Amino acid sequence: MTESTNGVVQQAIESKLKVAFHPSHLQVINESYQHNVPAGSESHFKVVVVSQQFQNMRTVQRQQQVYRVLADELAGSVHALTMQTLTDEEWAADQTVTVSPECMGGSKAG
Repeated sequence: MTESTNGVVQQAIESKLKVAFHPSHLQVINESYQHNVPAGSESHFKVVVVSQQFQNMRTVQRQQQVYRVLADELAGSVHALTMQTLTDEEWAADQTVTVSPECMGGSKAG
């Protein structure tokens, strides 16, 4: 089961990433449903950001840029963020969206 609508936090993340990076490709995926959180939560996200602004940056530098842009969300309701930060050339060569690690914070079974 996946989230069918974009919540307020997801929309804020999308908006901030669009303004900051002018991405040619952007995916903001709410993965909260995979974790031990109430239905409708916006606490776990994956972002795929493809931008030429990442040219000549190491992966850690790209991720630091994303963390800076999303500082308010990460200080608030967002508990976990996985990301892929790619240039257009890197995305063209491999458009695989990686699988996020399993939640270590508890089981959905209850």
